[in-house]
Amino acid sequence: MSAQVWTYIIVALSFTLYLYIAYRSRAGSTKEFYISGGGVKPIHNGMATAADWMSAASFMGMAGIISFQGRDGGVYLMGWTGGYVLLALLLAPYLRKFGKFTVPDFVGDRYYSQTARMVAVLCAIVVSFTYVAGQMRGVGIVFSRFLEVEITTGVIIGTGVVFIYAVLGGMKGITYTQVAQYCVLIFAYMVPAIFISIMLTGNPVPQLGLGSEVKEGGAYMLDLLDTLSTDLGFHAYTHGVRPVWDVAAITCALMVGTAGLPHVIVRFYTVPSVSGARMSAFWALLFIAILYTTAPAVAAFARANLLQTVTNATYSEVPAWFSQWEETGLLSFEDKNGDGRIQYYNDANQDADFQAMAAAKGWQGNELTIDRDIIVLANPEIAQLPNWVIGLVAAGCLAAALSTAAGLLLVISTAFAHDLVKRCLKPDISEKAELMYARVAAGGAVVVAAYFGIHPPDYVAAVVAFAFGLAAASFFPAILMGIFQKKMNREGAVSGMIVGIVFTAAYIIYFKFVTPEHNNPDHWLFGISPEGIGTIGMFLNFIVSQIVMRFTAPPPQEVQDIVENIRTP
Repeated sequence: MSAQVWTYIIVALSFTLYLYIAYRSRAGSTKEFYISGGGVKPIHNGMATAADWMSAASFMGMAGIISFQGRDGGVYLMGWTGGYVLLALLLAPYLRKFGKFTVPDFVGDRYYSQTARMVAVLCAIVVSFTYVAGQMRGVGIVFSRFLEVEITTGVIIGTGVVFIYAVLGGMKGITYTQVAQYCVLIFAYMVPAIFISIMLTGNPVPQLGLGSEVKEGGAYMLDLLDTLSTDLGFHAYTHGVRPVWDVAAITCALMVGTAGLPHVIVRFYTVPSVSGARMSAFWALLFIAILYTTAPAVAAFARANLLQTVTNATYSEVPAWFSQWEETGLLSFEDKNGDGRIQYYNDANQDADFQAMAAAKGWQGNELTIDRDIIVLANPEIAQLPNWVIGLVAAGCLAAALSTAAGLLLVISTAFAHDLVKRCLKPDISEKAELMYARVAAGGAVVVAAYFGIHPPDYVAAVVAFAFGLAAASFFPAILMGIFQKKMNREGAVSGMIVGIVFTAAYIIYFKFVTPEHNNPDHWLFGISPEGIGTIGMFLNFIVSQIVMRFTAPPPQEVQDIVENIRTP
């Protein structure tokens, strides 16, 4: 059977499974809708958290960035991995003990202020919508290639599926659906990685294959990539070109942004106890590590296969996958010198010797444009793996994107129904009416998410990085100081959140939308890119909070006692 038929079969079976699970575990109360009733086993919650955490950015975006940027792309790997450790150790158990199952709920009660709650609701919605845009974009890419429909149509199909099980099942339906989605996505990620590792290096363990000798030529994989990259004018794969401050800022923003992501934090309320939250963190980290330690190998294998398969190949002889991806518009070839061959190289390289070599060969500019988000999806085709593996990878990417999208949509609906309507506007609302508001909000959020998926501001991982930066600049300081600084008051926390998120959002919007031509190190503040500016926003948040706190009244004694209590083992 063709890859398309296999994709239809595997995607249809996986979607049927998700919808069946959502139907069987649909929510019947607000507690089930918000926190799955609070009775999920830690190992199940760990799998659901891993699926919620590993989005399309983890499944296809991260390896795509590492594949094209080499060592520079490793900031995403370090930041996201370190961030989950930070969340598990520093915040999750304390938040669970506090007993509030949304971040705005924690902020509102800890800082004894409806204004603080409203600011947190706004921040949660902004962060979640930014994050979900990347997920829906990933869904559109998968559908456009493997089911041969327009990206817009693909986004609408994926949105419809998420709508059904997020709106119907709430957190209860999402939790058990995400357990199944984790199994699908990790199997889909590991199978081609193992296949390709064996083909290239003879080693069935991808993590070890990355450091092994390749079968043909005897060179080590990373040495081969360095040679292939430098020969084509790119920087060595194992060496970076990003400014050191930018690398540090992006890594930090991703780490602390992780610890402030509301859709991950809420998962620690679905288990029965604080000890269950700690065990959930252990299981989730273990399940996440399986994919995250494999991603660098997948990136390296994809890069090596691409350079060896496409570079200087005759266009009439390229494999079928090349022309099929061309049809999506995510890969394009322009024969600038008319020789019928594909010249893929870094034509921005100003080295005189390289320019002389390019001129001698008749190269007139790079002829191949590749969207980095397709590299993981195209990897099985480039390596000529069986068609069922191609369909499996498509299903895995959809599982990664949809699981995270569902979690984010639940955050948005909860922020609206529970934190805004129930806690601020209509305190006497019935549970049934609150559940109705939550479902309506989830439906509305799905429509907005679909729009951002069709018109994303950047490639998948970059969009997600913006969300992390916004979370780092707004939530992380407020949560951290709320747990560990009992003197922090509402005026300080609210001022810090507003300054942090406004500065970070303005910086991102300025360089990505207002003056994209200035989006380079020469114009960045301290040489820090929009992906890393959340770190500066976080520091501004801390500084403003501390200054304002010292000129305003301390929190009530009962609030200070609560803070003291949640830090007691």
